[in-house]
Amino acid sequence: MNVPPTGLLPLLAALWGAAAGLLLPRAAHRLSVEPGEPWRPARGWLGTRPGPPAARTATVTAAACALLAAATDTRPELGAWLLLAPPAVLLATVDFAVHRLPDVLTLPFAGAALLALGAAALLPEPGGSWRGAALGALGLGTGYLLLLLAYPPGLGMGDVKLALGLGAALGWYGWGVLFLGAFAGVLFNGLYALALVVARRAGRKTEIPFGPFMILGAFAGVLLGALAA
Repeated sequence: MNVPPTGLLPLLAALWGAAAGLLLPRAAHRLSVEPGEPWRPARGWLGTRPGPPAARTATVTAAACALLAAATDTRPELGAWLLLAPPAVLLATVDFAVHRLPDVLTLPFAGAALLALGAAALLPEPGGSWRGAALGALGLGTGYLLLLLAYPPGLGMGDVKLALGLGAALGWYGWGVLFLGAFAGVLFNGLYALALVVARRAGRKTEIPFGPFMILGAFAGVLLGALAA
């Protein structure tokens, strides 16, 4: 199988991410509704407005895809990372907007992660294992469910469902990466909350969405796992 030269992979991945990111604003607008409210009209799935600025979602998705390509190189799981990056940015965008992680995104995200990594495991020279991905999904999902049962105000079921997909991505590279990515999410969330308090933009009762930091932590874990593979 012919693959692009290694130096071109981040550029090609960035172009893919930018193109996919341009489609996210209206999807985010459609899904950014309060619990119990219907999704906004389906005509809003494509285009650049309304919703968050298209330049922002395109830039973030392009940067994420480029970094993933640079870290993963030509290993087959790169296809899975490039597939998962745009919906991960969409999930973070929606959660920041309305503190909600819709099932219509989290459950397909988990399924896509397991299927894409299963396909990658069948190709030559994968950097991880599908068994690790499956166990990672089960382990992180169970962990977040236990946290939800122990302290319901701190998490939501959306976080638990998101943990399935993120656990699969992290578990692909092993338990060490899984724990690192999960811890990084908690750390990033704490640092963000502290920064808001210091800036006097938040108090003890301010609700902060956890999903974006779960995603950011998983992204950091996958990058480190890919570099070490």
